[in-house]
Amino acid sequence: MGRLSNISGNKAVKVFKRLGYEVDHQTGSHIILWHESKPTLSIPNHRELAPGLLRSLIALAGITVDEFLENR
Repeated sequence: MGRLSNISGNKAVKVFKRLGYEVDHQTGSHIILWHESKPTLSIPNHRELAPGLLRSLIALAGITVDEFLENR
């Protein structure tokens, strides 16, 4: 399993977009991503995301950490 450190909110959004998510809107500092058949994700637009938060977003998206890192 790869390391999830030093990934920004913008980088995470780009990876999730490669996985089929689309940016729906932004509320404050949170970017809301939408997918037709998966749960909606809310990603904070921070310089660095906490690894635990990123792991929970990955789990919500129904993918593995390795799949996320492969699309990085």
